[in-house]
Amino acid sequence: MLDIKFIRENPDAVKDAAKKKAMEVNVDRILELDKERRDTLQVVEKLRAEQNKASHTISSEKDDRKKKGLISEMRDVKKNLQESEGTLEKAEEELNDLLKLVPNIPYDDVPVGPDASANVVLREVGKKPKFSFDANDYLTIAETHDWIDIERAAKVSGSRFGYIKGDLALLEFAIVRYAMDFLTKERFTPVLPPVLVKPEYMEAMGFLHGEAADDAYYLEKDELYLAGTSEQVIGPMHAGETFKGEDLPKRYVGFSTCFRREAGSYGRDTKGILRVHQFDKVEMVVFAHPEKSREELTYLLSLNEKMMQELKLPYRVVHISTGDMGLAKADMYDIETWIPSENTYRETHSASNITDFQARRLNIKFGKDRQYVHMLNGTVFAIGRTLIAIIENYQTKDGEVDIPKALQGYMRKKKLKNAPSKK
Repeated sequence: MLDIKFIRENPDAVKDAAKKKAMEVNVDRILELDKERRDTLQVVEKLRAEQNKASHTISSEKDDRKKKGLISEMRDVKKNLQESEGTLEKAEEELNDLLKLVPNIPYDDVPVGPDASANVVLREVGKKPKFSFDANDYLTIAETHDWIDIERAAKVSGSRFGYIKGDLALLEFAIVRYAMDFLTKERFTPVLPPVLVKPEYMEAMGFLHGEAADDAYYLEKDELYLAGTSEQVIGPMHAGETFKGEDLPKRYVGFSTCFRREAGSYGRDTKGILRVHQFDKVEMVVFAHPEKSREELTYLLSLNEKMMQELKLPYRVVHISTGDMGLAKADMYDIETWIPSENTYRETHSASNITDFQARRLNIKFGKDRQYVHMLNGTVFAIGRTLIAIIENYQTKDGEVDIPKALQGYMRKKKLKNAPSKK
């Protein structure tokens, strides 16, 4: 949420940000309601003072006739107060609803455009594999070795689910352990967060509007959301708290299972585990000093690139455009990994700077002057997609899959080798 004072003083900047993010925001109505709220609040405070004064005077008045007159006057004050409080409440409610729709201000160097078509590829890194044989897609290889079972998952859970089995399941844990070891050396604190989130924190994190809201699973009976990403749960961990200045940056790396409806993706990537309702992720969440958050974003991106280079997977870095970054972000980069069977790249990592947008809603501050922190997040590995990338880029002529050298110590072998499936 943006500071209403900032909106009041910079309405054109807010309108420009909404336009760049292709979002409809009625800034003029927000300003009208803000003025109405402030004017009405003054009236309410004046009437409350009159009511308190009258109440005190009545209690000390000895003359019954004067007391009756004062009581009559107080009834009028009370009636006016109730009407003004009702007006104030209505204005505040509408204002708060509109403020939740105001997007964060993107930085000036963010590519401007309505959607992903305006994203800018900054660099391509690594050599794409050249196969001397007819290469297969990941699902053909995985089903041959009984690593992925889509059919039985559909029987049990429905579409867009999969069983990950055998060596591929072990490879997932190898990736997670590798990421945790890598990032704990960088002084990230490992955390296994809950996967259920209260609505007020999903709201505060900016995930209950637009496509993000459509993607969320809500357990109505329990009034809880299933987390769609670890940041939704790790971010609110410090809600209402104030960090000491020397404690920043505070860095976490979390692992969790995530859940998304994949609303709006019907008919796309329906086969396999590329786009599923349940998936695992390793996620970085950082609470930073406002003057250091841009530097911190560069740092998070560099960590993701170092890990990709150690896994020797070809990738590209993409600067995300204003229209593709969503409500809360001020800046965002994706890493997309090469998928040979599709002859294209697919998103596997991200790094975003949310500035104080979430911290303001969560009331997370730092220092003696209690400034709002800046919050950042970054997907380290979207595990399912990383498994896909390893299978396809590391496949061999004999139908097996080599294990990236950086993961071999965790797997205690150099190849993924399972007996053919016996269905």
